[in-house]
Amino acid sequence: MVQFMSGPEAAELIQDGDTIAMLGNGGMTVEPRLVYRCIGERFSATGAPRDLTLIHSAGIGDRGEEGLSRFAQDGMTRRVIGGHWAWSPKMQTMANEGRIEAYNLPQGVICQQYREIAAKRPGLITRTGLGTFVDPRIDGGKLNSATTEDLVDLIEIAGQTYLHFRPWQIDVGIIKGSTADLDGNISMADEVAFLEAQAIAMAAHNCGGLVIAQVRNVVETGTLHPQSVKVPGVLVDAVVVDPEQWQTCLGPYDPALCGASRRAQGAFDAMPLNQRKIIARRAAQELRPGMVINLGFGIPDGVASVANEEHLMDQITATIEQGLIGGIPAQGDIFGSAYNARAFVDAPSQFDFYSGRGLDLTCLGMAQVDQHGNVNVSRFGPTIAGCGGFIDISQSAEVAIFCGTFTAGGLQTEVVDGELAILQEGRARKFVDRVQHITFSGGQARAQGQTVLYVTERAVFRLIDDGLELIEVAPGIDLQTQVLDQMGFRPAICPGLTTMDARIFADAPMGLTLQH
Repeated sequence: MVQFMSGPEAAELIQDGDTIAMLGNGGMTVEPRLVYRCIGERFSATGAPRDLTLIHSAGIGDRGEEGLSRFAQDGMTRRVIGGHWAWSPKMQTMANEGRIEAYNLPQGVICQQYREIAAKRPGLITRTGLGTFVDPRIDGGKLNSATTEDLVDLIEIAGQTYLHFRPWQIDVGIIKGSTADLDGNISMADEVAFLEAQAIAMAAHNCGGLVIAQVRNVVETGTLHPQSVKVPGVLVDAVVVDPEQWQTCLGPYDPALCGASRRAQGAFDAMPLNQRKIIARRAAQELRPGMVINLGFGIPDGVASVANEEHLMDQITATIEQGLIGGIPAQGDIFGSAYNARAFVDAPSQFDFYSGRGLDLTCLGMAQVDQHGNVNVSRFGPTIAGCGGFIDISQSAEVAIFCGTFTAGGLQTEVVDGELAILQEGRARKFVDRVQHITFSGGQARAQGQTVLYVTERAVFRLIDDGLELIEVAPGIDLQTQVLDQMGFRPAICPGLTTMDARIFADAPMGLTLQH
């Protein structure tokens, strides 16, 4: 029988040594923030619960005190298995200093693993992660020397190499919904995504653990439409009602983010002509009619803005790994949600679609690229960003386009009379001899015949058998001093090296049409 209780009462349910499966996606989206806060406050006041293991597929928090950071207290957390770490600098610091055991595993792997755990299968078997830092031949997903236990093995089935991710015991699952009835049935009708809420609940329940759900509203039993119930009450042990619960960090409720209304196309502002738009425009030129695409966080999500400005969104279908299909992906802190989405599916199902090569094209970010075509977005210097869904997506799309500025740290550019001017060069090279972390394997991509492009504001490269080949340079850019001299290796130069399309650098719509 489900129990309704306060946040502090729910926090008392957590025992020393528990393994907690956590829901959330950064920007306060689908994040049971009150419950996390109360658990952290209990430890601060009493020193319990201790030695927790935390599992989360996406980023959780506000880059400050909330979310995962509530657990970033010495003695409280023993181990973190995380997909995306960027939303908690405090937990990053604990990992960097060896104060916790720390793993970074792909977001899709974690989401799908919950279903394997719920079904009592022997763990997830997948090709996702081969050739990357997750591969046990490299780092096995470990982030520091304090982390010694292997969570992933290399296996062979019918002559093919796979990764086997060992299952975990889940003692507590903490999820968020919109409304609960008195039997504990949970509707997520007002949420911006379903994420892996149902999978977490099933995994925790079938492990003999507890499921705690935070909601905003309570209704009488029988008043929720059964098709709106995302997590059935038979899986839920405790419900915490937070009348002040927000949908995202931007506010309590936006109906266009949960499908309750549509946002007019004219309500989306066009991007200003800057380096971000230049990159997004060049990437958008790779779109083809009927494509199903995925767009990553940051510069890549600008591709949707460009496509909308060029009136092309009805010719493609944008998807996001959080489970959104169609619509226009939201940008900034609420990335992972979408305006005017056509369908919501569970995150594990979305990753099934991705892993089975359902994606035609993806545009993702890049922090470092090396001479072999490897890409790093997961760790650079002391920053542990984590791979998120990057590995799941980049390894499975037919076409992978990595988008980012050519250098980092203070880069300033300007378009003058249709030419790109570098006003101030970035302090850090992004094209390096060897990446710090292999989040995308160029060798793996070549082996499976993937088409790979690297798009920057001043140059475009493609992956070939011998590494990277320079195929385009922006108008106004000097090849030697502003491209080659800013790289840590010498790329091949295409004999047919061309200038990037002049329309990319015009402060007006491109008149872009999608070519078959």
